[in-house]
Amino acid sequence: MPELPEVETVLRGVAPHIEGRTVAAVTVRQAKLRQPVPETLGATLAGETVLECSRRAKYLLIRFATGVLLIHLGMSGSLKILLPDAPHPEPQKHDHLDIAFSDGTVLRYRDPRRFGLVLWFAGAAEHHPLLAALGPEPLTDEFDGSYLHRRLSSLKRPVKTALMDNAVVVGVGNIYANESLFAAGIRPDRAANSLSAEECEMLASCIKTVLERAIAAGGSTLRDFTDSSGHSGYFQQEYAVYGRQGQVCPRCGGHIEKTVLGQRGTFFCAGCQH
Repeated sequence: MPELPEVETVLRGVAPHIEGRTVAAVTVRQAKLRQPVPETLGATLAGETVLECSRRAKYLLIRFATGVLLIHLGMSGSLKILLPDAPHPEPQKHDHLDIAFSDGTVLRYRDPRRFGLVLWFAGAAEHHPLLAALGPEPLTDEFDGSYLHRRLSSLKRPVKTALMDNAVVVGVGNIYANESLFAAGIRPDRAANSLSAEECEMLASCIKTVLERAIAAGGSTLRDFTDSSGHSGYFQQEYAVYGRQGQVCPRCGGHIEKTVLGQRGTFFCAGCQH
């Protein structure tokens, strides 16, 4: 599933091509996603101009004067920009939706598993039920060691499970939780409320660093993930622990172990994570 770095990579690829552009038409070939694409989406967007593109957690937000389009890529979704000065390929089986702009640019949504979302909300994005209860963005000043220590102080569950809770902090999915905890030297199965203020300061810093590195690398190649130009990310080449069970720890020379927390594969080094 695309995680925060992948979605941020897609956002940065899409935004320059559609901000300030006016919608000419919307073509929906398959409306049955995780929730149905609104039947009136074409009529709603026709003639509207994109004011801004942004991201909240793993949601892409395309803002218009009359509301916001929320896009979630689900397990296998992707967005592709078709430029006006190049031939547009014929839609394929899983190309479920096109947004065509007046200058000839097309934003195409593809989703083989159809677990994604394309939803319209006639209001401010932060008031949408899917976004209203989310925790802070990990790359903002709001998320720091002090916040993390306060938030974890009452949680007895494993720290990795807590980091993957969007009410605590958004966008720290399985891969990046594993990598951040390794970077901070903290075992993923430790009780969240056992972390000291100093450990939370280190962990918050490591989360930011890991996510920033992943964004710079274009995210990770997971199943069908590609960016808006069709290119795969390569952060998976930098994994320290994720998917490396039995291999040598790059820090202490021990061996990477695997367990399961919250039904997700969890990778760590018992030698240098405490």
